[in-house]
Amino acid sequence: MHHFQYQNDQMYCENVPIRRIAKAVGTPFYLYSHATLKRHFKAFDSAFAGVSRLVCYSAKANTNLAILNLFAKLGGGLDIVSAGELYRGLQAGFEPNKIVYSGVGKRVDEIDYALKNGILMFNIESLEELEVINQRAANFNTIAPVAIRVNPDVDPKTHPYISTGLKKNKFGIDIVSALQGYKAAQKLDHIEIKGIDCHIGSQITDVQPFKDTLSSLNTLINELRKIGIYIRYLDMGGGLGITYSDETPPAPDEYAQAIIKSLKDSSFKLILEPGRVIVGNAGILVAKVLYTKRGETKNFVITDTGMNDLMRPALYDAFHAIKPVSKTRDATIVADIVGPICETSDFLARDREIDNVHRGDLLAVMSAGAYSFAMSSNYCSRPRCAEVMVKDNRIHVIRNRQTVEDLCAGESVPDFLDEH
Repeated sequence: MHHFQYQNDQMYCENVPIRRIAKAVGTPFYLYSHATLKRHFKAFDSAFAGVSRLVCYSAKANTNLAILNLFAKLGGGLDIVSAGELYRGLQAGFEPNKIVYSGVGKRVDEIDYALKNGILMFNIESLEELEVINQRAANFNTIAPVAIRVNPDVDPKTHPYISTGLKKNKFGIDIVSALQGYKAAQKLDHIEIKGIDCHIGSQITDVQPFKDTLSSLNTLINELRKIGIYIRYLDMGGGLGITYSDETPPAPDEYAQAIIKSLKDSSFKLILEPGRVIVGNAGILVAKVLYTKRGETKNFVITDTGMNDLMRPALYDAFHAIKPVSKTRDATIVADIVGPICETSDFLARDREIDNVHRGDLLAVMSAGAYSFAMSSNYCSRPRCAEVMVKDNRIHVIRNRQTVEDLCAGESVPDFLDEH
């Protein structure tokens, strides 16, 4: 139950008919359920009850200020990968000492910004980055708190584009080199070793890869103790999957028990970085059917949204259920649901059986709360769509739809183009 349900053949978000929202704000738009967002965060956090922990929501999944603000008010922390996400997090009300900074490509200005704001720690992704952060901390006469992101070479059995814990991936430091990394960090004057970090991938639907990861990390942690390095924070990253179609990911309770059991009564403070599992099924994308087209080999349903708004199908061949906002009870058809972008890869679904929709009908693209608006673009000079949140029977536009005028903001034509 994600608070998107039918009443008398009309899809509602909580207590509001989606058709009414579409009439008010136009299409396409992303729509989020406040109740689902709140319930998912609390369910994940409470699964680790009794364990010292900090749930740092993974900002990259969805960075809307309203969503960030909700999680900050629920006591959460934030996992960031850029200065932009740090700025958003601070604007949304997160305390700096609840923010962890991951990512392989931290620029000097981004490192400085994080140091000035006093974040909880940097998750170091390379030995060269460690040296740079030490230099920048020295420049400010401060100490940089760090963890090293360890790449445990564990296969998360997910899409290769979102697997991050294998030797061939760009992320982190391999578990053998990590020991040398910690030894190097131990000698640096402006570095404080606070923890150990890992993140093996996204949309993981089995707890075993997490167990395998912890087994590798426990071995490294024991080696660190022998040289006088005592870990206070164990950052397990995120990656827990959701149901898009027929996946059966573990519930947060099952995931939590697997982690807790593998910790073996350790005294670490756990840092957890859920993203998709909290926001994924809390949002949908609502689109309008512009045209239908029947061909000799294919039927097409052409909508006013596409890969510019929702990149996942084109990028990963990802599945999103697509439902009519108003059930027609007509016969179904098999069609490609496509958008207005001038790319063959611009599709929401291919060869999908759906209700026999008509021009003007509304479609709901389900499970679109994570890595959806966050990955959208202005390709083909199409304005980004609106974002809306519903709480009970109240509607609030949490991001205005871009206008065509917005598309040219910040651009200018140089005077020399007038020269002949």
